[in-house]
Amino acid sequence: MIKSQLESIRQAAAEKIASAEDRAELESLRVAYLGKKGELTAILKQMGGLSAEERPVVGQLANEARTYLEELIALSLQRFKSLEKNARLAGETIDVTMPGTPVPRGHKHPLSIVLDEVKEIFLGMGFSVASGPEVELDYYNFEALNIPPGHPARDTQDTFYITENILLRTQTSPVQIRYMESHKPPIRIIAPGRVYRSDAVDATHSPLFHQIEGLVVDRGITMGDLKACLEALAKELFGQATKIRLRPHHFPFTEPSCEVDVSCFRCGGEGCSMCKGEGWIEILGAGMVHPQVLRNGGIDPGEFSGFAFGVGLERIVMARYRIDDLRLFYENDIRFLSQF
Repeated sequence: MIKSQLESIRQAAAEKIASAEDRAELESLRVAYLGKKGELTAILKQMGGLSAEERPVVGQLANEARTYLEELIALSLQRFKSLEKNARLAGETIDVTMPGTPVPRGHKHPLSIVLDEVKEIFLGMGFSVASGPEVELDYYNFEALNIPPGHPARDTQDTFYITENILLRTQTSPVQIRYMESHKPPIRIIAPGRVYRSDAVDATHSPLFHQIEGLVVDRGITMGDLKACLEALAKELFGQATKIRLRPHHFPFTEPSCEVDVSCFRCGGEGCSMCKGEGWIEILGAGMVHPQVLRNGGIDPGEFSGFAFGVGLERIVMARYRIDDLRLFYENDIRFLSQF
């Protein structure tokens, strides 16, 4: 009796498994026949009423039926998985011969364009490019540059202090001191890089901006050398007709010091709205390196002299491209950047 029931269940289950239309139906059949309350399990519960001779025979038939059905279910499940995969691949098929979506190509930022030009100009004059840490010691940022604690010049450089003696550099001048400490004259370097000051953001100020500073130290260096160097820079950047003007000024780290103007490249010095009618545009500060700064760098001012200068990269770029708002450089507006 049980043998015939097993055979009947085996045949019926095999037919239904073979005709199952999806994985959900296949799972229902597995539960119906092989689950804890399935038909095959129910038959096995009747084995308690069999004789000792019949139990092994029926047990073997039941195990064979279970194994057979499990294999059928596994094969059907694999078939459904294969069908689902093929359907998914068919749905995701793309025509590789169709034109793709255009991806706009990036290009250099205007600050990078002008910085690279400045580097090339100075490399052509025999300078090297030096760099230093943006997180700097107070000593290198101020004291070694002849700006001791309490000096009024510190008030003009609102500074981001990390600790009492560590800060975000307010200028790239610390690179000059570090370079003098590790190199002997002759020295010809420029030090471009990011600098930080606690300024409110507006059209002409930013807490982060870029400076390019230069340093030359050798025997017999004079203000004439400084003027020639800066004149060559101005002509390369703004045109060969450009003139420069040096005005007396004061910087703690240079003596004598000067502000440097260039003739307005829009009006040629006649006076216009760009130069506010003056014919000149201020672009940088410079001067002869103060003897104490040379000593702080380990160089004898009795034997060597030098000049230094510093210019804001943003200021050059704004003048070069006639940009009137510093914030445009940092807002990443593609409508602005795509013009360069």
